[in-house]
Amino acid sequence: MLPDIGSKVMSFYDYLLHRTDPRLLAYPLMQTPFQMTFILLGYVFFSLYAGPRLMANRKAYQLKEAMITYNFSMVFLNAFLVHEFMMSGWGTTFTWRCDLCDYSNSPQALRMVRVAWWFYFSKFIELLDTLFFVMRKKHSQITFLHVFHHSFMPFTWWWGMTIAPAGGMGSFHAMVNACVHVIMYTYYGLSAAGPRFQKYLWWKKYMTAIQLIQFVLISVHISQYYFMEKCDYQVPLFIHLIWMYGVFFFLLFSNFWIQAYVKGKRLPTPNKEENLKQNGFTNGVAKVKVSVVSNSKPLENGNGTKANRVNGHLQLGKVKKV
Repeated sequence: MLPDIGSKVMSFYDYLLHRTDPRLLAYPLMQTPFQMTFILLGYVFFSLYAGPRLMANRKAYQLKEAMITYNFSMVFLNAFLVHEFMMSGWGTTFTWRCDLCDYSNSPQALRMVRVAWWFYFSKFIELLDTLFFVMRKKHSQITFLHVFHHSFMPFTWWWGMTIAPAGGMGSFHAMVNACVHVIMYTYYGLSAAGPRFQKYLWWKKYMTAIQLIQFVLISVHISQYYFMEKCDYQVPLFIHLIWMYGVFFFLLFSNFWIQAYVKGKRLPTPNKEENLKQNGFTNGVAKVKVSVVSNSKPLENGNGTKANRVNGHLQLGKVKKV
């Protein structure tokens, strides 16, 4: 029985090699599905098991500079992707309705192939999101939705580029996703920059709303296929998968919205600095109200503040007359 399974796997593998767009074979991680599958399985294992165990007895890393650099680099990368998708057809020759895959080696078709691969590769770069969560011990952020979304996207895009050549109406969702990530990583970059930027992040709640709009746009656009009199898109299977993808993730993100902003179960808790402020500490300096007993003698120091000894401890503060 095992030899039969092995022969079927190899037959399917040979089919993929012949099915894969030859223009993509020169790009990394596109020769076989095994490379990206092992990477993604390793990612899931690290996110859910190895990473949290590794950090269990270690202090959380701050990683402020690394996160700022990473997030704004992702802003520029996704802005580049949006530009390339537009120049590869969406802003030039596509009708935004029944747009077919271009199998040719024309400059525009090859440009679409290149940006499609860069979009695919960017999904592996985005796995660093989870690495930062693990190293900062933000394990509550590593939800099912987070891990599933980060592992599902690169996996499906490999098959998408293999089953259907890059481009056509099947690439619309990639362009929309890159647009959303420009906004998302801008938010993350400003958030990582520190408290002084918090006043500019009032729109955090709307990040999930933007994600929901993304999936609505994807589903509506791809649904046109079912209402057209004729659309000769080369691989209809890809159309059905994209529609299911849009609806499925709309439901997942809707559930997140309800849990976080309607039921309040996933709202962020006050951070350490906020807790310190609530307890009377700011920037490591204690704000102490000094109560002076009748036998205490205030001492004037060099900077004009008063020092008092209360129960044998020196305390600084403005002294009120008793």
